[in-house]
Amino acid sequence: MLNIFGSIFTTTELTGQQMFIATLVSLFSGFFVALIYNIKNKCSKSFIISLVVLPAIVQVVIMMVNGNVGTGVAVAGAFSLVRFRSAAGKGQEISAIFLVMAIGLATGMGYIGIAILLATVISLIMLVLTVLNFGGDNKEDRVLKIQVPENLDFEGKFEEIFKKYLDKFEIIDVKTANMGSLYKISYNIKMKDDSSVKKLIDELRTKNGNLEIAVSRQVSHDDEL
Repeated sequence: MLNIFGSIFTTTELTGQQMFIATLVSLFSGFFVALIYNIKNKCSKSFIISLVVLPAIVQVVIMMVNGNVGTGVAVAGAFSLVRFRSAAGKGQEISAIFLVMAIGLATGMGYIGIAILLATVISLIMLVLTVLNFGGDNKEDRVLKIQVPENLDFEGKFEEIFKKYLDKFEIIDVKTANMGSLYKISYNIKMKDDSSVKKLIDELRTKNGNLEIAVSRQVSHDDEL
């Protein structure tokens, strides 16, 4: 009976066939992880390509170290330099990178079955959690920007309208514009389920002298580590 959790390296000497099988599994596992990750996530082309090839790169490094302590320390130092040449990524991106590195470690040690199982199970779990929006809020925060004339006391002026259409609102920024003749106020808001953005803006226009009003999506960095 085939032991899927055993290593294909039965001796200390590496053969071309073992190298080919391990590299093939690394590339296909990386491709599978990249394919699943790309379904519900926005990411760059370079990141997707990195997910595909990184398991094979790590696998080759592990094979070349092959128990040599001095080489292992040198490789660890080289990998540590990569951190200072990389931009900080989202938590989910870092998780995907650790996953493909773990796959590379498994194939580099000959554990082909573990690598395939790891790529399949963890990738599918990440996909399910993303689809279910696990840990997230179904209603996204937005940014409301209102211009008011300098003679308008805006504090408390719009609260009645806000309570009618919004679940949450708070001032995040106030600044002057147009040589001090206008105030620009930014609010962090969350719309009610049955609320209309158009109706909200229409009612606000009657309070701010029909000056500019904008509602936009909030750029969130909550998923960054």
